[in-house]
Amino acid sequence: MLLGEALADRASKRKQLEQIEARAAAVARFQEGEQPAENAEELLDKGRLLIGELRELARRINRTNSATGLDPGFTLTDALALRDGYAAQYRLVTNIANAGAGSQGGGWARQLRSELQQVSAVRVADLRAEADQIAESRRRLDVRIQQAGWATDLLE
Repeated sequence: MLLGEALADRASKRKQLEQIEARAAAVARFQEGEQPAENAEELLDKGRLLIGELRELARRINRTNSATGLDPGFTLTDALALRDGYAAQYRLVTNIANAGAGSQGGGWARQLRSELQQVSAVRVADLRAEADQIAESRRRLDVRIQQAGWATDLLE
């Protein structure tokens, strides 16, 4: 199995687990004299089984990520951490740019000339350009991560 296949399988299993949890919660209590649509205990057992499968997949995925090099001294795990850092940087820069541009908090419309005008404390255009560079770096890194996922066998 390829790493990319394992990641897709993990996503599918997570979705299944969410659905099973919701179904089990919906039938966990029922009115006396009625019969629930599904057996909550059976659903609970299915959920437990899925969690075990997810644990095993996570272990194997993490092991594979740690052992897969993209560059000398730079593993897939390192790339994933870098991608998370790019995401955090992007959120920070775009949120500050949005605040500086006045696109948060309902806007800055003045009612009268005598009211004080609010001004930006940051260079919004520069922050937007920085955000674009961060997004581009993340996209390029994401392509490399995806390529590695579809070219790497999942480790035991």
